[in-house]
Amino acid sequence: MRRAAPWAPLALLVVLVAGCAMPTMPGWVPLVGKKKDKDKDKAPVVAATPARRAVTPGSEMLPAPVIGEPVTKPVAPEAETVADRIVAVVNNDAITLAELQESIAMFRHENKQQVTVSDEELGKQFLNRLIDSRLQLQEADRDKVVVDDTELNEEVTERMKRFGAKTMEEFDALVRAQGLTMDAVKKRLRDTLRVSKVVRRKVTLRVSVTDPEIARYIEENRPKLETGLTYNARHILIVPQTDTDAGWEAARIRAELLREQVVQGADFAELARQNSRDASAKDGGDLGSLHRGELSQNIEAQILRLRPSEMSAPYRSQLGYHIFRLEARESLDGETLQRVRQQVREILFREKYDARMQAWIQEIKRRAIIEVRM
Repeated sequence: MRRAAPWAPLALLVVLVAGCAMPTMPGWVPLVGKKKDKDKDKAPVVAATPARRAVTPGSEMLPAPVIGEPVTKPVAPEAETVADRIVAVVNNDAITLAELQESIAMFRHENKQQVTVSDEELGKQFLNRLIDSRLQLQEADRDKVVVDDTELNEEVTERMKRFGAKTMEEFDALVRAQGLTMDAVKKRLRDTLRVSKVVRRKVTLRVSVTDPEIARYIEENRPKLETGLTYNARHILIVPQTDTDAGWEAARIRAELLREQVVQGADFAELARQNSRDASAKDGGDLGSLHRGELSQNIEAQILRLRPSEMSAPYRSQLGYHIFRLEARESLDGETLQRVRQQVREILFREKYDARMQAWIQEIKRRAIIEVRM
């Protein structure tokens, strides 16, 4: 058995495998044919293969749904070193303590101050993830998934650029300086690409979202979707000179007169600059681009009941009398509807993808023999 890489190379490995976690949701979800994925979502695995000791790159980021209870046995004293100790066997494929520790160290390096749980707790979580990762690689073996040298070289070149090396020779020197070999790096990347391919076959290509599903989602969630739409309005505030009935009545009359001037053709923005006591007066009463919920419910209701270019009657609040004019408002039609439809397609695709991924993981785990020795 080979030993895990020394602790010194961990920072380099994080850079080398960054962006290659597997399996991942495509960066732009509906485009299932996308070649390079970003480490966001996750995926699954099985098949009996000869024992393999290499940890799968990016596996520390995979989900770890536990289906049933793997066989757990106490570890008997052996002559092997601590690092070589086997902590789990997946279809005759061993996972060592060194691999588990390496995954935890990478995770801590990437998340640094954000990690508050103990190594013991992380060990339980990451062992499940390593099991899932190993099963996925075995599934790629079962399906005879291969990655040609051209694909691999493209991935190596991408990692080289991310690491800041200008030439392959410089990159190789940096790798060796960290106690690693280019062969080890290439093996990790090749395994990552193989699993990405099998996940695409087993999961991504089996997920689709139809137009009727999108339309139904939009209708069922219209209020929530409209919350994200924006509107623009202008505003004039007339404050009573005295807090008396006469003072409030005078403010109302003044507001009515200003509104009538606008109806007769006066410029709303200019009247706002000259008469409004609101902070927006200097901008001609422009309230800017607003999302629903930013203003008080009563004020927003007065504005959103208007049609574009329509002006409200004077409305009294505890501050004074307001005159609103709706300049523009987004609605679920035209370009806005197309944008919302695309967002909904991605939401539904992700939901179906996650469900399909769970089902696939359960399926391959049912066919697997998993023995945990921790």
